Amino acid sequence: MANKKQLMALALSGLIGTVQAGEKEELLKLRNTTTNLIKQLVKQGVITDKAANEMIKQAEVEAGQQVAEAKAAGANEAVPADEVRVAYVPDFVKDEIRQQVRSELREEVVGDVMQKAKNEQWGLPNALPEWTKRFKLSGDIRLREQSSLMASDNIDNLLTPYYLNYQAINNANNASGAPTRTNLGQNASLNTKKDQNLARERFRLGIDAAVTDGVDAGIRLSSGNTPNPISTNQTLGNTGARYEFTIDRAFLRYNAVDDHKYNWLTLMGGRTPNPFFTAGSELVWDEDLSFEGLAGSVRQRLAFSELSDDIGGKGPEVFATAGIFPLQAQNPLTGLTSLQKWLFGGQAGLDWGFDNQDSLKLAAAYYDYQNVRAKVNKNAATYCSDSNIADLIQSAPQFTQGGNSMVGICTEGTALNPGIYSGLYGLASDYKILNINAQYDMTFFSPLHLKLSADYAKNIGFSRNRILANTGLDITKQNTAWQFKVDLGWSKIETAGNWNVFAAYKYLERDAVLDAFTDSDFHLGGTNVKGWWLGANYGLMKNVWLTGRWLSGDVIKGPPFGVDVLQVDINTRF
Repeated sequence: MANKKQLMALALSGLIGTVQAGEKEELLKLRNTTTNLIKQLVKQGVITDKAANEMIKQAEVEAGQQVAEAKAAGANEAVPADEVRVAYVPDFVKDEIRQQVRSELREEVVGDVMQKAKNEQWGLPNALPEWTKRFKLSGDIRLREQSSLMASDNIDNLLTPYYLNYQAINNANNASGAPTRTNLGQNASLNTKKDQNLARERFRLGIDAAVTDGVDAGIRLSSGNTPNPISTNQTLGNTGARYEFTIDRAFLRYNAVDDHKYNWLTLMGGRTPNPFFTAGSELVWDEDLSFEGLAGSVRQRLAFSELSDDIGGKGPEVFATAGIFPLQAQNPLTGLTSLQKWLFGGQAGLDWGFDNQDSLKLAAAYYDYQNVRAKVNKNAATYCSDSNIADLIQSAPQFTQGGNSMVGICTEGTALNPGIYSGLYGLASDYKILNINAQYDMTFFSPLHLKLSADYAKNIGFSRNRILANTGLDITKQNTAWQFKVDLGWSKIETAGNWNVFAAYKYLERDAVLDAFTDSDFHLGGTNVKGWWLGANYGLMKNVWLTGRWLSGDVIKGPPFGVDVLQVDINTRF
């Protein structure tokens, strides 16, 4: 404001002072323009009426002083009687002064007016209240055509049941309390012969809310069926029945930053995104899985530079993540069981961004499942007693895709006089998983990226002797899994013409990971599978892209059971 006053005083003083007769009309126009500009500033509230009057008075005083000084200087100099002197200012000087005054006045006045308009939301009727600015909406819709093609040499699982549908068996048993493997008929066995073509849709809507500095809340609604924790797909063809739309995520998150704006701590609680690094692999965790519980991550840079982020390489960073997640709570209504299932997880790793913008990230994790192994009634001569029936039922998994070694929980009775829960199945093994992930991202093809990723998992909780003692079953060790994947192209498909291609190979033994949470697409989900897949993404327009995948899998142990899956997706995000 002080600068504005000086410029206006200078302009007014030049107008009010002594001028050449030939310039009077032009400078009067400039004076009127300046006066009108001051009035407009008063009208817009940039300056007060009092300040405007003071500016004009100050300019008049300074102009009077300049005129007096000019006259005094002229009076002290002897001028011949026949000579007339007129003050002269070169035209280029006058033009430069005018242009400078106009330019500086215009920039400052426009800036002040625009800032005032932004702050006061001029021209926005019924402007939204401040709290609405703390919310951000996002979402995506995916349309999919999926064909599942069964290998011609597959076992006929209806004639010779081998691959049982344990999820359907347990669901029916818990609902009816009847021996269900026989009553379910063909629904008790997995399909191994009939090809399937399904139209599917996925819809997700995310809401992020800034609560206060460092604290935000996240909510995501999604399609899909409630009992399935790893799929948000909705199969079309339900005779017009409406779709389920459920809460997929709901969590609070705290991020702490240091003086360099470095996010060194993250804490989350509720139904959260996966807090662990996976290198894009679904060997252990399906990408649609949300975690329930508490998790925290800490990070520390091993080298810091003020210019590190600007030049592309952030240097080495170590990180550690830990979480505790309830899997199956005690029944709060009956209180008949003290059995509660938990997952404890921890991970530590290195994230290194190089100066050439390449990056390396690797991590080792340990996931400890508590109380997931089945509690078996070992006395076949008696029924499950009232004293332990609740714990036995609670030990059955709430969700399974298939592949893990299973055992009957209540095996008492006979075919003609079975026990009430004789159709209930549970996991034969404990699950304590060691998991190692690594990914190297090469950018020398920029903007294309070449990513190499690997994933290794081993269930060190598997014990053949323990299973034999607990269940009477002698199950061979199949507890290792690994995967290798290559990606080439744009890291993210954002605009038309962006593309990437990928290929991978997977080997996932029967009890290497919990089948409930692994990839739901390869071999239609579950463990005891091996095979490959390849695919591509191509951007059709901004935030719209096409995806095609071919997944070919077969079982590792057991009668022939191969499945090829073709998926064609139209993806959108907003």
